[in-house]
Amino acid sequence: MKKTIGEFELWTQKGGPKWHYRLVCCAVLMFAILLSMPSYPHTVVDVTSLEGGSKPSGLNAIWHDPSGFGNIVEAEKSYKNKLFLPLGTAGSTGLKSGAFWSHFILKNSSSETVYVSIEYVDNQLDGLTAFSRIQGGSQPYTELASLSANQPFSSRKIRHHRFAFPLEIPPFASKEMMVKFDVGVLGVAFPSMRIWRPEQLEERSKAEAILTSFLFGGYFLMAILALIGAISARKNILYLYSLYSVTKIWVWGSLLGYTHQYLLQEQFDWRYQSISSAVAILTGILFARYFLETAKYTPRLDYFLKLILLNGLFLVICVVLQWEALGHISMMLALFFYPGVVVVALVRWRQGDTSAAVFALAWGVLVLGLLVQAMRDLGYVVHNPINYYWPPVASFVEMLAIMIAIGLLVKRLRQQKETAEKKYLLHLEASRTELEQQVKLRTQELEYAKAKAEEEARTDPLTGIFNRRCFFEEASNLVVVAINNQMPLCVLMLDIDNFKSVNDIHGHLIGDQALCATARVISQHVRDVDIFGRIGGEEFALVLSSNVEGAMKVANRIHRDIAKIVIKSAVGQAQFTASIGIARLQGREDILELMRRADSALYQAKRAGRNRIVECAEAT
Repeated sequence: MKKTIGEFELWTQKGGPKWHYRLVCCAVLMFAILLSMPSYPHTVVDVTSLEGGSKPSGLNAIWHDPSGFGNIVEAEKSYKNKLFLPLGTAGSTGLKSGAFWSHFILKNSSSETVYVSIEYVDNQLDGLTAFSRIQGGSQPYTELASLSANQPFSSRKIRHHRFAFPLEIPPFASKEMMVKFDVGVLGVAFPSMRIWRPEQLEERSKAEAILTSFLFGGYFLMAILALIGAISARKNILYLYSLYSVTKIWVWGSLLGYTHQYLLQEQFDWRYQSISSAVAILTGILFARYFLETAKYTPRLDYFLKLILLNGLFLVICVVLQWEALGHISMMLALFFYPGVVVVALVRWRQGDTSAAVFALAWGVLVLGLLVQAMRDLGYVVHNPINYYWPPVASFVEMLAIMIAIGLLVKRLRQQKETAEKKYLLHLEASRTELEQQVKLRTQELEYAKAKAEEEARTDPLTGIFNRRCFFEEASNLVVVAINNQMPLCVLMLDIDNFKSVNDIHGHLIGDQALCATARVISQHVRDVDIFGRIGGEEFALVLSSNVEGAMKVANRIHRDIAKIVIKSAVGQAQFTASIGIARLQGREDILELMRRADSALYQAKRAGRNRIVECAEAT
């Protein structure tokens, strides 16, 4: 115990860091702004056709149904009995079970019908049901929307990553609204709805998609760069960082609703959000232990990190066994433990590890973002777009700072390596045999690098298959073998139909993805004895050691699978077909003549309307 206290006190001794006092003051000021309690809008909200999301539905009339099974009749009865009360927090219900009901009135004072979109302000909600009726009438409430995280995304009337539904308000009329927010066994609700002009909500959705695409693209780029660095430098820390970056995409994609919108559209529930959070916690703590080398330098504090790992594993168990309430508690414990990692990093810094200081700053940014999210969920911080996106942005900044910390760590390791190499070289000078062995080893490495460079020179950089030069070399050899051994041989020339329109409509990035997808599809039907390559633009060639019947079967399968390719883009789905020309080897013709006849058959297919397979006639 004394050793642990001593490690903690290292960074508070005389001469310790002075800048952290200013950082604490800034953090306190920031939270003072965030903790300012909002004034709730009136229950009656005037609505126009120009709404831009600035008018929430209000939090003055909220009723908690702990069972979660109450219907609209019970809610209406509770409203008449004056059980609907102001929420009393900054906007969140806190961790509760069951469901919350909100009552508000949307008033149209104009002479024209107003069409608006009503949007829930957060993603972490099991379900939402909305009812409405004309105020002052005797008709009962009618159901407007019944949305659930477990429903297929296609069932939503408004394609939005948060719950949203359309509403029509007649001229000079008021719609009385009842909205049920289902939080499940234990969850958080923000019983407020934003009011939008439909076009404005769509624009807002696009802007949010651009922001998250930037974040996810940054995560992905960092993961790829780290993976490349790990493979080339053989550093396990870079493998962990790459994995940690990928989990960031998973967790924020799930928590912000994009996983349901774009990936798991048919089957999605709370477990995907929890399991992604658990994996992010596990990989993050594993990375922190490895980076800070706590098992070696701070063994007592390392037990604390192991405790967080155990909590992460317990969260995984809760997800698997569907212990929803315990899962939420485990998640809150993880958020509570996370600031301790900053203390561990500061201890390592005081021990002389410069990179640990940057790591502490990076983790502190993440903790601040998660703390904002926790305080927002518990109702202490106002829900707004800034603190809604603060956690994922803070997580992104954390990853950037950790990359800098890794650079400092690698630099330190390189310096240590250089020092060791100098000592080693001095030792090698005394042993000629060992020096010769070292030269031999270096020569082998250069030969390997040369062989690798030659292999890369034979490969198309986009699709990863043979390039034009390598294809003709290999194909020429295969033709000679086929002629000498009187073996059947066929050439398939394939061209993507109307490929220019794919680039024009969807962009060159989608066009590149189309080429890669086509190459992957064709590769699935290529044997080791066949030759496959990209010979230019959207044109591919395949040499098969097969007769015409076998080549036609392969062509049909390729033709069918290419038509099934679907690539999503910002303007919709990109689909395409291919035209294929086939020519079989006759006599002692070379690869150029064989390719010419296959190309002639390909152009016959295009002139005949594309999207077909044509066999070249016999050579004359």
